[in-house]
Amino acid sequence: MPPATARSHREIMSDLMTRIIDGEFASGSTLPSETKLARLYGTTRGTVRRALAGLEQRGLASPVQGSGWIVPSGRQGQSFEELRSFAQWARSKGMTPGGLVRRKEFGEATAAEARRLRIGQGSRVLRVTRTRSIDGRDVMLERTCYPDWIAENVGAIADDEASVVDALVRDFGVVTAFAEHAIDAVPASSEDAELLGVRRAGPLLRVRRVSCTPGGEPIEYGEDRYLPDTVTFLVTASRESNALTRSPFSR
Repeated sequence: MPPATARSHREIMSDLMTRIIDGEFASGSTLPSETKLARLYGTTRGTVRRALAGLEQRGLASPVQGSGWIVPSGRQGQSFEELRSFAQWARSKGMTPGGLVRRKEFGEATAAEARRLRIGQGSRVLRVTRTRSIDGRDVMLERTCYPDWIAENVGAIADDEASVVDALVRDFGVVTAFAEHAIDAVPASSEDAELLGVRRAGPLLRVRRVSCTPGGEPIEYGEDRYLPDTVTFLVTASRESNALTRSPFSR
């Protein structure tokens, strides 16, 4: 029987997930053996196997015959405690980011866009659809809506610019100071499937965001759809600073 302080498989999975995302176990590395993990967490190998199976379902660990469990290469973690653009985050991990505009068009703000950008419904906005890549592989589809005050600037940015955030600072002096995010899973639409090369209705990780200037004026309202095997987001919360607060997305 395991000791009274034995960890449950969910607790073990959560702890290992955090350690993988934090880089303690790097991509391509081998996790400690089931026996060592059982000893570490004061539990049985069966409980450890359930935790590892949970990591496998989330794409964070893979069993390799004769080698135990490894952390797959190609998946990277991103923490919301640091405000970084996609390109900035990719470069911080030693990867090469890329981007390509697939569609760019002006239109009238919908009710949802108007609410999140704090503009009038029907106001002029610029909508941009881009594929984002890491080391030449498309991993994310980015749909962003910009209010009229910045639309012309965004429209002037090269279609293959790796970082719109960097370009706005470099060319126009527009700084992104903070952002709100909402995360969920959605099925791939027909357009998602075509642009990302996945099957229609397959699972994608969706991140909706509103980014603002230092003065609090919304710069963009966007929705990013990631391939499920490419990125893991880490959101931490504490009594002093709770990241899981209500936002415009919950209304």
